[in-house]
Amino acid sequence: MNLQQLRYLNEIVRQGLNVSGAADALYTSQPGISKQIKLLEDELGVQIFVRNGKRIVAITEPGKGILAIAQRMLQDAQNLKQVAEEFQAQDTGHLILAATHTQARYALPPVVKQFRARYPKVQLGLHQGSPTQIAEQVLKGEADIAIATESLMHYPDLITLPCYEWHHCVITPPDHPLLSDAPLTLAKIAQYPIITYDFAFSGRGKINAAFDEAGITPNIALTAMDADVIKTYVDLGLGIGILASIAFVPERDQHLRMLLADHLFQPSTTRIAFRKNEYLRGYTYDFIRLFAPKLTREVVDRAIKGEA
Repeated sequence: MNLQQLRYLNEIVRQGLNVSGAADALYTSQPGISKQIKLLEDELGVQIFVRNGKRIVAITEPGKGILAIAQRMLQDAQNLKQVAEEFQAQDTGHLILAATHTQARYALPPVVKQFRARYPKVQLGLHQGSPTQIAEQVLKGEADIAIATESLMHYPDLITLPCYEWHHCVITPPDHPLLSDAPLTLAKIAQYPIITYDFAFSGRGKINAAFDEAGITPNIALTAMDADVIKTYVDLGLGIGILASIAFVPERDQHLRMLLADHLFQPSTTRIAFRKNEYLRGYTYDFIRLFAPKLTREVVDRAIKGEA
């Protein structure tokens, strides 16, 4: 048994049981992968895959257990490399962030600026996507850290830590009737077409829950994954917007007006997540602390150990 065989096994599963796809991803030959998997099965004395002729169609029950162990071994092998890199070059390396648009556009820029000033030799990458997409990227090792509001807590193989709470606000054109119709209520909001987030994004569940609890059916005219898109269509007069208050910047959004809605919608919590058993470089701890000052190295380590 060797790590290469385990890499082949893991990649076949990653490619949807497609040996040809695994060979392309690992820059090797399909027959070579098939041979190594057969040698691994012979050594372990169990069949890992169910085959129909030469085609793999499923993974066996013992194969699932072997895969889980193989993935942990591959992760540990990567951690060994990270430990060596940590001591050889403590201020160089790479850090891949996966975040939703709101986090990438509004929460991360000042943090990234501070981090770059502190670690100029660390290469940063930024991936954007839905909460589900960015969680999957971290689980697959395509990103180191996920930052989002929804969904991250639902992945048992991620360590997820709360960073900060935020509220929704309502945005309107400058001459909208809501601006002079205080106090703001859900019933008043429901009188107008609403432009807000797609269900998977930025606390949309809290918006739905508030209207449901009040027994009010909102007029959702348009949904989007991007706060800037929401603001664009509000500016066009297609409705009022409900978005994260962090996404409204008065200096930049002078063509719009904002109404606080803290009293209408429950607060949402932005979270940061990384894989269990992941070795965190020193600069990764620092990035987490820059993003959420209460998440010190001690706090993060306690979470890794399952103490918090």
